[in-house]
Amino acid sequence: MRSWFQFFATILTLSALVSPATGQTMAFQNVSWSPRLLATGSPALFKVEVQGSPSALHGQWMGHEIVFFPDGPHVWYGLAGIDVEAKPGNYKLELAATLPDGKLVHEERAVIVEPAKYKTETLRVPDRFVQPDAETLRRIDSDKQIKKTAFAHEIAEPEWSGKFVAPIDSSVSEGFGTRRTFNGKLASIHRGLDYHAKPGSPVTAANSGQVVLARELFYEGNCVIIDHGQQFMTLYMHLSKLEVSEGERVEKGQQVGLSGATGRATGPHLHLAVRWQGAYLDPAQLLALPLPNLPPAVSSKRGAP
Repeated sequence: MRSWFQFFATILTLSALVSPATGQTMAFQNVSWSPRLLATGSPALFKVEVQGSPSALHGQWMGHEIVFFPDGPHVWYGLAGIDVEAKPGNYKLELAATLPDGKLVHEERAVIVEPAKYKTETLRVPDRFVQPDAETLRRIDSDKQIKKTAFAHEIAEPEWSGKFVAPIDSSVSEGFGTRRTFNGKLASIHRGLDYHAKPGSPVTAANSGQVVLARELFYEGNCVIIDHGQQFMTLYMHLSKLEVSEGERVEKGQQVGLSGATGRATGPHLHLAVRWQGAYLDPAQLLALPLPNLPPAVSSKRGAP
């Protein structure tokens, strides 16, 4: 079935349109993204500059929908990303701007995704984390359903504002994307960033949002997941203590727990992960990415803390 983006691409072949109802001219003036060079695992902030004042702007890219928010009348932003296991290549960004009278203007841009290089490492963990018994397998399946529900949570508007900040005052012990072999078996890709952390160190929210999971899981240990809007989430794992509850709204820098070594961990540390609509992104790149402050037009739609 053809997407609605493709449908309107057929009937609207121009990137500018004059609305007969309002007399308003709408045109895409510039489309850019940060970082400029995108690779597998990268977060991506898209910036769209327009002539005119659309009432809404949506995008489609790499099989994901991007909902843009305005920063003034002529600039729109959308926060997205590229999964660590995505195939490098040339991907089409499809944009559809809605005029106040409901008419659509369509535009496309080619976005190149480069391959990223990640290292491999070998680790030893208790055998029960590599070859779990039947009872543990049932628990793992239950955890999967719990996480599936959390990941399906939806907040229509972005809850974050400005740059994401490191959740702990410590150095990084392990980077993103490492191919990990546990006890001689290739088990996983490291989809996060590990920090050195003494047990009991404060762990804080990287940005504002809503807690969609705060409980103990088999692999993750005590885990907190925060939805920052539009299924852009941060995950905090192996905590010794949880200090927030599911459904609670948190602000950037608010303490959510204490670091520890619960779950599948070789020692005390904090594992930070970033997830966008099922794609796992490099937290270090997100923390380094300059992001706009949330405009009042968006923040006014937030629920009460």
